[in-house]
Amino acid sequence: MTDAIRHRGPDDEGAWYSAEHGVALGFRRLAILDLSPTGHQPMLSPDSRYVIVFNGEIYNFGSLREELLAEGHTFRGTSDTEVMLAAIYHWGLTAAVQRFNGMFAFALWDVQTRTLHLVRDRLGVKPLYYGWLGKALVFASELKSLRAYPAFRQEIDRNALALFLRYSYIPAPFTIYQGIYKLEPGHILTVKPGADVGDERKESYWSARAAVENGIAHPFPGDAQEALEALDSLLTRSVRLRMIADVPLGAFLSGGVDSSTIVSLMQKQSRLPVRTFTIGFHEAGYNEARYASAVAKHLGTDHTELYVTPDQARAVIPRLPTLYDEPFADVSQIPTFLVSELARRHVTVILSGDGGDELFGGYNRYLWSMRIWNMVGWAPLSLRRMAARGLSFLNPVRWGKILAPTGLPNPSDKIHKLAEVIRTSAREGIYLDLVSHWKYPDQVVIGGQEPLTALTDSARWVNTATFAERMMSLDLITYLPDDILAKVDRASMGVSLEARTPYIDDHEVVEFAWKLPIGWKIRGGQSKWILRQLLYRYVPLGLIKRPKMGFSVPIDAWLCGPLRQWGEELLEERRLRREGFFHPAPIRQRWKEHLSGVRNWQYCLWNVLMFQAWLEAQQK
Repeated sequence: MTDAIRHRGPDDEGAWYSAEHGVALGFRRLAILDLSPTGHQPMLSPDSRYVIVFNGEIYNFGSLREELLAEGHTFRGTSDTEVMLAAIYHWGLTAAVQRFNGMFAFALWDVQTRTLHLVRDRLGVKPLYYGWLGKALVFASELKSLRAYPAFRQEIDRNALALFLRYSYIPAPFTIYQGIYKLEPGHILTVKPGADVGDERKESYWSARAAVENGIAHPFPGDAQEALEALDSLLTRSVRLRMIADVPLGAFLSGGVDSSTIVSLMQKQSRLPVRTFTIGFHEAGYNEARYASAVAKHLGTDHTELYVTPDQARAVIPRLPTLYDEPFADVSQIPTFLVSELARRHVTVILSGDGGDELFGGYNRYLWSMRIWNMVGWAPLSLRRMAARGLSFLNPVRWGKILAPTGLPNPSDKIHKLAEVIRTSAREGIYLDLVSHWKYPDQVVIGGQEPLTALTDSARWVNTATFAERMMSLDLITYLPDDILAKVDRASMGVSLEARTPYIDDHEVVEFAWKLPIGWKIRGGQSKWILRQLLYRYVPLGLIKRPKMGFSVPIDAWLCGPLRQWGEELLEERRLRREGFFHPAPIRQRWKEHLSGVRNWQYCLWNVLMFQAWLEAQQK
């Protein structure tokens, strides 16, 4: 099981067994802090009561260590793992975890009470899978470890597959396998002696929903300038803590607001030029490298960029099923892996700007949805549906010709998206529609029925006055951990690179951001207003002000060209019928329309293709 995830820890390995209690803990180590043998895992507490295997970083371990030294604890080495064990011994598990600032997934065996605890960090930066195989509870950082367990015979969960077609990822707690789960962020799972399937107990020690609602209920007491000063101080501290490492360190830099802010705060606190990395594409609409280069030059970083050819990018595709371990179809998975691979040639730790959009209102859909609802929400549903039929009446090719003079990218796609949105009965439906690829996945997956998730169960939604905050909170709870953070973790750890996210793996930044009024995030039709004001202290506005770009590749064009034969083989009708997971008709129809240029169905098709490629890899 540990050999299967050697890429997550190539520097050391270890195992601890108790035949008496039927417990085995295994570990692969990527050495970041305390490179000596005193950082080896599994690690036992000095009194041998606790045994831990821990993936991640506790960034405030230095201050916790000082506090524990004052209480009489002693330490053999300088690792954060040893501090964690002392903190758990001193304060108890839940109280200690609530003091940890960082990203973590760990298993703790209590020898005295014969109790196992599985713990995942607040926002889900680090993964943790678990499930019962026979009478054994197994757990790991990746599904490939569970597949290595001799009793693994899990069936594909068709309900989870339906979720995947809608979102491009499988939301927690579900996985692609029946009976195998993701531990939800901010939770502790406990298994007592003599436990059997279903006997495990879960408790929440921190809740994103509660953080959002508490922040909105208790807003920042000062004015915008005071909030800006507080944000500068808080983010500077978060970045400083994440620059602590005993190995080479750098940062991803796209030239956008989020990553440029992180790099600015790194360079402010570094005596030497910060190592920064970006990849570029020769396709202008997908290339951010020139913006990153300009920011790097202004800040004086040691910048490395690599222009990737389409062939190099496409060469990653066969690796995706193994890399992401279950079907995953965010197309930015390809450039994320490539930039991780580039960075790993030079550093072992990387800082990333992920999370800024969810905290400070960065996604275009926050602006677009509000504008649309303000324009059409007053109209009766019957009238809106009539307007939607009118927009859908014209052939997409015809719409493209009509709107070509506007310079709007993919105009026909946007018109059809608008038609789908305005026929929605309530404003929350707009958000679900915007984040859904297959709108009715139950009609595509044979025997699949979507379970309720945090996105579709209104009882779990955040109580908030504004639609934008509702969308941001849903992204924070679902899209961020299950798509963005999963993507970054697998891409970076796939090349033995540790990615740190100062916006998100510091819960104090998250909690502070939600105390800021929405008007300080989205102002005058501009996103991330207060974060931009912070960035402009370090980088001129002219280097940053431009339309938001996604970190992506031209999958739509590739499917019509160099990937066409690959796609045709995976979507061949007889193959779909033989495998028995999908009704072929809707898939073949969209494949035909995409190839003919009638509609751009790249996201729907990529979801199906990623499942098909994953299924093929499992059968080898």
